[in-house]
Amino acid sequence: MIGWRLSELESRDIRMATKRISWTKVDEAPALASYSFLPVVRGFGHSCGVEVEIKDISLAGRIIANFPEKLIEEQRIGDHLTELGELAKTDGANIVKLPNISASIPQLQAAIKELQGQGYDVPDYPEEANTPEEKKIQERYAVVLGSAVNPVLREGNSDRRAAAAVKKFAKRHPHKMMKPWPESGSKTRVASMDDKDFFASEKSVTLPAATTAKIEFVGADGDKEVLKEEIALQEGEVLDSSVMNVKALREFFEKEMERTKDEGALLSLHLKATMMKVSDPIIFGHCVSVFYKDALAKHGEALKEVGASVNNGVADIYAKLEKLPAEKAEEIRKDIEAVYEERPELAMVDSYKGITNLHVPSNVIIDASMPVVVRDGGKMWNRNDERADTVAMIPDRSYATMYQRIIEDCQENGQFDPATMGSVSNVGLMAKKAEEYGSHDKTFVAPGDGAINVVDADGEVLLSQTVEAGDIFRACQTKDVAVRDWVKLAVNRARATGSPAVFWLDEQRGHDAQIIKKVERYLAEHDTDGLEIKIMRPVDAMAYSLERIRRGKDTISVTGNVLRDYLTDLFPILELGTSARMLSIVPLLEGGGLFETGAGGSAPKHVQQFLREGHLRWDSLGEYCALMPSLELIAEKSGNAKAKVLAETLDAAISKYLENGRAPSRKVNEIDNRGSCFYLAMYWAEALAGQEKDEDLRAKFGPVAKALGENEAKINDELLAAQGEAVDIGGYHPDVEKTAKAMRPSETLNAIIDAI
Repeated sequence: MIGWRLSELESRDIRMATKRISWTKVDEAPALASYSFLPVVRGFGHSCGVEVEIKDISLAGRIIANFPEKLIEEQRIGDHLTELGELAKTDGANIVKLPNISASIPQLQAAIKELQGQGYDVPDYPEEANTPEEKKIQERYAVVLGSAVNPVLREGNSDRRAAAAVKKFAKRHPHKMMKPWPESGSKTRVASMDDKDFFASEKSVTLPAATTAKIEFVGADGDKEVLKEEIALQEGEVLDSSVMNVKALREFFEKEMERTKDEGALLSLHLKATMMKVSDPIIFGHCVSVFYKDALAKHGEALKEVGASVNNGVADIYAKLEKLPAEKAEEIRKDIEAVYEERPELAMVDSYKGITNLHVPSNVIIDASMPVVVRDGGKMWNRNDERADTVAMIPDRSYATMYQRIIEDCQENGQFDPATMGSVSNVGLMAKKAEEYGSHDKTFVAPGDGAINVVDADGEVLLSQTVEAGDIFRACQTKDVAVRDWVKLAVNRARATGSPAVFWLDEQRGHDAQIIKKVERYLAEHDTDGLEIKIMRPVDAMAYSLERIRRGKDTISVTGNVLRDYLTDLFPILELGTSARMLSIVPLLEGGGLFETGAGGSAPKHVQQFLREGHLRWDSLGEYCALMPSLELIAEKSGNAKAKVLAETLDAAISKYLENGRAPSRKVNEIDNRGSCFYLAMYWAEALAGQEKDEDLRAKFGPVAKALGENEAKINDELLAAQGEAVDIGGYHPDVEKTAKAMRPSETLNAIIDAI
């Protein structure tokens, strides 16, 4: 969703960078919530000389920015993602980044169709590029798909944790979503490959000197094909390659389907087909083709003619049946339905609509789905809308073992208690596109039997992988400066908290073995006396952290990029009920700051509820918490004492927001995001009116606090009156006026905020 109008909110004076916040416009629930909260941020910030500019990194915005040539002037927008990427490399960066869509192909296609329907002349996405023009269009859309945003903006490593006030509140008021694990008889387990996966094949090297490299395929007949030209490599950089053998992958799927059928459990597949936009949709497609193999084999020619793609899930097959004669389409539907009688029962995404785990690759994302399995007592939903044990297929072993360990822990010790459990915060390696596995232009499907080599400028083979036709090859880079900064951040967090810092690294894995050498070298640069710093395999690090968390002890997980993504959903969902309440600070390498506002895995469901009944249950606490260090950075960089007061009073407002239980309810006709925003604004104004550090702010916000307090009942009535009916706002590119009206329905509140 694009949302609000840029021209009204953008600040263009680059000299004001140290007094300016760059706020990202994204998609779905966080975008809707910004309609309510941004006027508050602008009003309160303007009183302290803090301005806000809007940068559109939404899915629709990324599409429009990349295909401007056939658009009229009013439709065009700048390439804000690239602009933010350049800003992130400067000392003046102060970016508040809301959760964005890592789009799968079905999501991309839906957005394109909607934009075209609204008069935007953007091209269709060619799933199979057969002409030079189609290949060029496909390449241009590649920068929109998957994790297009994060690698550009993350010019620093991640410090992600629950704010002290949030964790304190969570212990006093534990969330109610935890379901008990059965005392015995749980069939739930994680299934992964035991050979020929990425883990087994990974090779890694640290570059002794700067060079350039290319990736080339060498066929069994000796013929060569260059897959990737001109990869710049720095001295000290870690370069990896690995390959997933698809024959072994398909055998694994078949074996687990048969075993799960015998065990009587649900079958589920857990991948990251959004961030790992190249590799994981292919793995997903292999699972679909194995599960439905009889029906697909019988009707292969017909499905090929209509362009059905297993990589897009069974939903794409159903959609493409519309192109066939009705009789043939019905025959295929019946044969697909017949598969369910022979195969294990699939876990459901939506039991009422019959949407299974294999319908759409972006429906079940591992970092959001596996924590819910743990939270729900090892269960997922079956077709009867009942919870049942599940076999969670995670083919690659690199991180599957740590999920199996937490399941075993719960089977042995029962469910976690949010009222007593400790925290597992995270220091994540992600600067300079570190460990962007399977998501970029160095991931390929092997065109035949042979080898895929990474060759340096002198013709020396740096890394070589033997491949068979169809195998999935991936390579990635991790720069030395990123690792060095990551180690420093880990030591700083250990010193600040007194908690053990655990590097989740496996010496048996190619990449990790190289990183361990760097960690040991760079730890020696720091004073670690009195600190507890460990290096442990992910499965052992998980066991260590769980033992501590059950005793109420805190632990710092220090991980690579993928585990950062997984763990910063897993533990917050168990501890807080949601990962959206996490504080995520990225100290950028050049001195600026990126402040991320939590995860948006559940955002699509929030939007569905809002459109259906006018209730937005998205909790903007992540945005509130991110704004606080953003304001502190402005105070630090510019000497703006008022910004410091603004941050301190926001902290007080957040504490009061939590203590008074002003988070959105899940139920219609109760407080939702808009009501929560109102209370945050009122508590913030009250804190400003009551503080004694700045008389100007005290005088300015006294009347604001008084007006909000005196009109509390009226404002709540106006906000609640907006609930209970369907809402029409648009889609990925909503109507600005309609959306603003829907998200700011209280004229009383609007008048007070807009007058600040």
